[in-house]
Amino acid sequence: MAVTLGDVARHAGVSLATASRVLNGSARSVTEELSARVRASAEALGYLANAPAQALARSSGTTIGVLLHDVADPYFGGIARGVGDAAARAGLLTLVTSTDGDPRRELEAIRMLHAHRARAIVLAGSAYTDVAAVQRLDEALTAYRAQGGRVVAISDHGPLYDTVHVHNREGAASLARALLHLGHRRFAVITGPRRLRVADDRLDGVLETLSGSGLALPEGMLQRAEFTREGGRAATARILDATRDGGAALPTAVIALSDICAAGALAELHARGVSVPGEVSVAGFDDIPLATDLAPALSTVRLPLTGMGESAVRLALRESSPEAQQAEAFAEVVLRDSTVAPVAG
Repeated sequence: MAVTLGDVARHAGVSLATASRVLNGSARSVTEELSARVRASAEALGYLANAPAQALARSSGTTIGVLLHDVADPYFGGIARGVGDAAARAGLLTLVTSTDGDPRRELEAIRMLHAHRARAIVLAGSAYTDVAAVQRLDEALTAYRAQGGRVVAISDHGPLYDTVHVHNREGAASLARALLHLGHRRFAVITGPRRLRVADDRLDGVLETLSGSGLALPEGMLQRAEFTREGGRAATARILDATRDGGAALPTAVIALSDICAAGALAELHARGVSVPGEVSVAGFDDIPLATDLAPALSTVRLPLTGMGESAVRLALRESSPEAQQAEAFAEVVLRDSTVAPVAG
């Protein structure tokens, strides 16, 4: 039989309420003598504290919830690792939930974390363009925060939340400038689905930079896809079909605004017999570990993925402030073997 809180109270000769205050972390004070007696009894009996009961007593649990699209995606996996490492150092448990980028699943997860009195919620990659969906999420998060929960967003979720500001637009602009510097003038771009704000942020950085150099993307050279390998491969197939059927020139550089998409682009180009980087240079975004293992090694924009997760936890555990706090996650262009100067002509 498991040892109960009542067993501890009887062993220590105190009331059940007193034992609960000591072992479940209530804010109500207990004398040092009684506290020592209860803890000694708990140790002698081998009592294991009930985490939900502790959360109820403190109005704050020992769990940090992380909401992301897919933990199998190395981008989100890196963030989750950073959250987990920082949470463990603080003596907290991390609960990771994959939402598949569905606002409805995210809303359900927020409500469940609220019901279980999670200490904090980290939102990773859930900035949506659907105004109604964002409003529903904000309402649920407001209710959670009203009872002491902390919310930290990775990327922009608006001025209400502490934020790890990821320099997506700036990173994409820097990548476009680097490829322009190599001499590229014919581009194709693969970006993410319209529902994700990060996809538009990155796309805007590329398009603004190209426009500043007097360039525009020809018909068929801008493709939207899910940020997956399959999405990147299908988008690249559409780009190549447009050059074959529409008479457009083959781009000398393909910018895929996620490394996973870029991996799919490399696979499709290889299957079609298009040499990388001999005929077409390919670049990605995120610098996931896979980027250096691809053939050729992928040029990309490096984000401090683990550091982003760690920064989110630091913000969550910081003393609350009436003003939203922000940490920066800077982007850095890394050129590898998948990009070279274009062949003349």
